[in-house]
Amino acid sequence: MDNARRNFLKLGTGAAVGSLMASPVVAKNVIQLPASADGSETLRLVTFSPHPGAPARVGVVTDAGMVIDVGAAARAHSMTLSFNPSSMISLIAAGPQALTEARRCAAAGGTLPVGSVRLYAPIPVPARNVYAVGWNYLEHFHESITARAAKAKLPEHPVFFTKGTHTVNGPFDPIPYNPAISKMIDWEGELAVIIGKRGTNVSESDAMNYVFGYSVINDTTARDMQVDHGGQWFKGKSLDGHGPIGPWIIPAAEIDYNNLNLTTRVNGVVKQQINTRQMYFKVPRLIAELSFGLTLEPGDIIATGTPSGIGAGRTPPEYLQPGDIMETEIDRIGTIRNEIRLVNS
Repeated sequence: MDNARRNFLKLGTGAAVGSLMASPVVAKNVIQLPASADGSETLRLVTFSPHPGAPARVGVVTDAGMVIDVGAAARAHSMTLSFNPSSMISLIAAGPQALTEARRCAAAGGTLPVGSVRLYAPIPVPARNVYAVGWNYLEHFHESITARAAKAKLPEHPVFFTKGTHTVNGPFDPIPYNPAISKMIDWEGELAVIIGKRGTNVSESDAMNYVFGYSVINDTTARDMQVDHGGQWFKGKSLDGHGPIGPWIIPAAEIDYNNLNLTTRVNGVVKQQINTRQMYFKVPRLIAELSFGLTLEPGDIIATGTPSGIGAGRTPPEYLQPGDIMETEIDRIGTIRNEIRLVNS
């Protein structure tokens, strides 16, 4: 990649240069705002801070690229909110009423350009581990090193694992690269499902009523750890900062999850590209199986699986290096962009 392209992409990380630095630096930002299919205003729910040192709070990003501070807008219009405007999980748990209130606040307009604020992960600190799904696109199943090693057959049920809460990283924050820990860091672009209400033993026919919305996530993975620890995935999937998500949550009613184009790029080169209609297990099946004997809670995150094109499946294998820019894009939602940042041991 030429230096001009690399510098442009690095400027695009400017909504937050991140939680990995003592003093986050706000810089110019290039953020895509995909339009809705019918031309209506899209509700993009974010967690942000307007300037360095300011506490995080819930906001809405408009089609015009302006950020509305939901709590401030409610106070300005003497509106009583059904949720705590400093907490995305509180908004999610409040249900449809909270979405109505957020839309009313967004209608008031805003004066903060989205490129001037710091965007955090929409749910910066999940209450529980991120749920994730393995082998949910057939071509990825066939390229998977663990599937090949185990001579596994196509699964009859979804393969679930989790990522630790400290993996969650901002949509434009750097991902730490420590060669003393791993030199085999790989990309896995995925659609994230956000659960909207508590449920156990949810039926497949009712499962979509439990979906609050969607976001973009990259299940960034240390492949050597994934193999070294008996072929199980938790350790290799759970390094701190190796789960960037965002840039916002789009409510479920606004998009068809089953017809979204997913693309992962490294330094501008496409590495993964697929439509979500090719999921092996669809979202209702995932929710029904995951919730069988296991209670889901508002704000739970489910990473729904990655397509083929991972670095480990290439000949020769490719892995992320310090200075690389990893972009994960889902049309109708948006793009997250993360620099791979060398850190000391």
